[in-house]
Amino acid sequence: MNRRVFGASLIGLTGAFASMQRGGRREASTNRPPTARTDAEKKILATLDRMRSASELYLAVDTDTGRMLRLLAEATGAKHAVEIGTSTGYSSLWLCLALQATGGKLTTFELDPGRAAQARKHFEQAGVANTVTVVVGDAHQTTRQLKDPIDVLFLDADKEGYTSYLQRLLPLVRPGGLVGADNIEMAEGYVTAVTTDPQLDTVLFGQFGVTLKKR
Repeated sequence: MNRRVFGASLIGLTGAFASMQRGGRREASTNRPPTARTDAEKKILATLDRMRSASELYLAVDTDTGRMLRLLAEATGAKHAVEIGTSTGYSSLWLCLALQATGGKLTTFELDPGRAAQARKHFEQAGVANTVTVVVGDAHQTTRQLKDPIDVLFLDADKEGYTSYLQRLLPLVRPGGLVGADNIEMAEGYVTAVTTDPQLDTVLFGQFGVTLKKR
């Protein structure tokens, strides 16, 4: 994709999200996702609804951030997304909404075996088990197995580890790829890392950051 066109798309997406945040979480949460276009999308959205209603979430992103992840992954045409911090699979399923449209795959890393098992159950319910590879263990070690290029990287695990994850995985992020990070105010050194590196262009709003690896 032309970098200028992509940059305009990214600015538009992040600008819309920033406006949504300024309007307040309560107001933003009334904005429903678009009408499902396919049976696959309906199944994922239904699973997300069940997870919320059954309180099967643990330190999950909010709905607006999940929708943002879906928009970013689909806008980039992501074929390989990587997530650090699966939890019970809520943010993973938002990424899967994009990946079922792009034909991509998700590799997601979770420290806790119990939460990983719950996430796998949710992936089965949503019909995306074949789209997702769940890796259990310390992601500081298990991410060493990654070799394939990454289109979208999402960080939502131990905040003190964000800078380390970035250093290790950024070489795999393709030029034009994105790095998203939640709760960035808790991640010491991360904002400095993504705003001072000349190969990166970063937009920060609220507790979320989106970084473009320049072409």
